[in-house]
Amino acid sequence: MGKGIKKRLDELYARYNRREFVHPDPLEFLYDYKDVRDREIVGFVASSLAYGRVAQILKSVSSVFERIPSPLIFLRHASRKSLLKTFKGFKHRFTTEEEIAMMLFGIKRVIERYGSLHACFTACMNDDDDTILPALSDFVKELIVESDRRRNSLLPLPTRGSACKRFHLFLRWMVRKDKVDPGGWDNVPRSKLIVPLDTHMHRICLALGLTQRKQADMRTAVEITTAFRTIAPDDPVKYDFALTRLGIRDDTDMNAFLKQCSVTPLF
Repeated sequence: MGKGIKKRLDELYARYNRREFVHPDPLEFLYDYKDVRDREIVGFVASSLAYGRVAQILKSVSSVFERIPSPLIFLRHASRKSLLKTFKGFKHRFTTEEEIAMMLFGIKRVIERYGSLHACFTACMNDDDDTILPALSDFVKELIVESDRRRNSLLPLPTRGSACKRFHLFLRWMVRKDKVDPGGWDNVPRSKLIVPLDTHMHRICLALGLTQRKQADMRTAVEITTAFRTIAPDDPVKYDFALTRLGIRDDTDMNAFLKQCSVTPLF
């Protein structure tokens, strides 16, 4: 990646990587929870529901935490039956009331076994791994087993090739700590994170020449992350938030940014 692109990325980061530009991102829900054990539950739920229209995402996440205002305390006393009752009537696009209830039941059981989601993820880590992917795969398997192995669209297995954008979004929120990302998982290396890749981010990265792959899958996410690692080896997902403001906010101009980077505009 050329020095010119790095300079423009740093300028974009300096301008937009601030809390005033977070709304309407589901990340904003995490700011209300000082206890990391609450924040990780909120982050996992908010990222899991981060698909579809933004207004619906915010409405659905709000609906979850109106039902469980103190997540850790609530889950300590919850049962499978009570969770199904609590989320009766819940719907977010193709996510059903049973899926959200069973995901939360899996979280509850993991917390019972390990003490926190953080402790579970840490137990899955291996210092020799180049990225967090092996740990993430084992972490998701733990959640699936603890939710009784029922098929759940909220818990896709990273080993099946999907970019798993929502998991990587969750990890960015919990591992990084700056003006936007609140952090809390201090012993997970930022250097091993993977870019949360969706079609919007994929399109930007294609234009920047960070990948030539046409599918927004895990292989592409890893390739793009490797490219970012050449300029930010300790923090390859540093620019994710700022880049995704392009095309989302009315005061941004994606094509102007691409021209500044000396690459072909998208439109």
